[in-house]
Amino acid sequence: MTENGSGSIGRRGLIVTGAATALTLGTVSFASAAPSGGAAGGRPDETRTVRGTLPAGSPDFVYLPVEVPHGVRELSVSYAYEKTPVPVGTQGNALDIGIFDERGTALGGAGFRGWSGGARSAFFIRADDATPGYLRGPVRAGTWHIALGPYTVAPQGLPYTVTVTLKYGEPGTTPAPVYPPVRARGRGRAWYRGDCHLHSVHSDGGRTPAEIAALARAAGLDFINTSEHNTTSGHRAWQGLWGDDLLIMTGEEITTRNGHVVALGTEPGHFVDWRYRARDNRFGHFAREARAAGGLVVPAHPHATCVGCGWKFGFGDADAVEVWNGPYTPDDEVTLQEWDNSLAVAARSGRPWLPAMGNSDAHRDPDRVGGPQTVVLAEELSRAAIQAGLKAGRSYVAESAAVSLSFSVSGGHGQHAGIGERLKAGADEPVTARLEVTGAPGCSVAFVTDQGTLYTAQLPASGTGTAQWETTPSYATYIRAEVRHAPVTPGLPGPLTAFTNPVFLVAS
Repeated sequence: MTENGSGSIGRRGLIVTGAATALTLGTVSFASAAPSGGAAGGRPDETRTVRGTLPAGSPDFVYLPVEVPHGVRELSVSYAYEKTPVPVGTQGNALDIGIFDERGTALGGAGFRGWSGGARSAFFIRADDATPGYLRGPVRAGTWHIALGPYTVAPQGLPYTVTVTLKYGEPGTTPAPVYPPVRARGRGRAWYRGDCHLHSVHSDGGRTPAEIAALARAAGLDFINTSEHNTTSGHRAWQGLWGDDLLIMTGEEITTRNGHVVALGTEPGHFVDWRYRARDNRFGHFAREARAAGGLVVPAHPHATCVGCGWKFGFGDADAVEVWNGPYTPDDEVTLQEWDNSLAVAARSGRPWLPAMGNSDAHRDPDRVGGPQTVVLAEELSRAAIQAGLKAGRSYVAESAAVSLSFSVSGGHGQHAGIGERLKAGADEPVTARLEVTGAPGCSVAFVTDQGTLYTAQLPASGTGTAQWETTPSYATYIRAEVRHAPVTPGLPGPLTAFTNPVFLVAS
């Protein structure tokens, strides 16, 4: 093993890459290529090791260039870093990793070859296979870049070691990927249940795609969306797992340092970059790219408390927002109330409104796939139809398949509007909101408007019941329904069991 010197950020020869949040270290070099026309199959493996220390306040990304000669069959990388003890309340060390090939590290460019964040300490890439999170394909000659992402750095700095090994030989062939179909048989126009935020072994999850597909079926889901952190490697991993009963859409959780966003239903294999902050003014560009690739843009867990999770980009480029993420917690309640405030603004101003959805963000046991799930009215069980229903807000969120809702508002002249629709009525014409609930024992129901919660009632012990409430468009500009468990803390609302997107009331 050959040492390749220091990789500290303070060393001479450090190169600024052009973005204020990225720096490039000195190049790791290997022996020259095999003789022209000669094979490298008998050439021994070569290994180089780089050691360095990243100081507190390091840039978001530090690139380690690696000169890859001709004749390489496999590139493998391992790394380690010191988790230095820190005082209580101080961030310790956490270092992510990924790689870009000889096509470069340009933002949104073609060079991306994989990302595992902090989920793995080693990975490999070759033509016929790659570590989950990484894209298989030939290891071509040129300058590759290992991407180090200092997620958090202790005050003492972050000492790290990166080891690169090249294996020589015939390159092999890359199998053509097999992606999920865009349509399943379904039930025609119907309410379909889905979970659009899930993680497998292709990012930081502990489950295989086969395990997730089985759990999705067990949870009563009709569709799922793959959403690995900053990689598309999982798009090709679902062969044989879809069927007439399960639509599998492909996407990505674009995990920036200023919030996470689910690209929902993008074209298989389409990668959306994540290397920017709100101050870089780049999110709008990549939101448009996600849409151009057939996807929806859904900010995830906007008020989550993990480092870098808080949503800082605003919602002007969003198609929907994930209001409920996993088991219901106080940050979900904050997001729900923030979303409700946005409905009031939209209703009064006539501006477009942002539909809400809920997803499990399940990673591993005991995370529950389908808890919660979004139930969407779609014309068929296809990617386009599900996306259309979500974008129109024709949906509600439930904690499980045991809970079902039917919610509508009707006027005195035969008008009728369902979830996500608008009802026209005279300003003072009485309109009636009706909610039917099954599967919610011990829960209460409420109707929420731009004036707050104006009606509540307890469901029967069976959890099946109906609630009705009358109002007028001059009194309420929208109505939505909530079903909640009993309060855990006196004076605070109980955890959600289910909620609907609104019906808007328009004075004619």
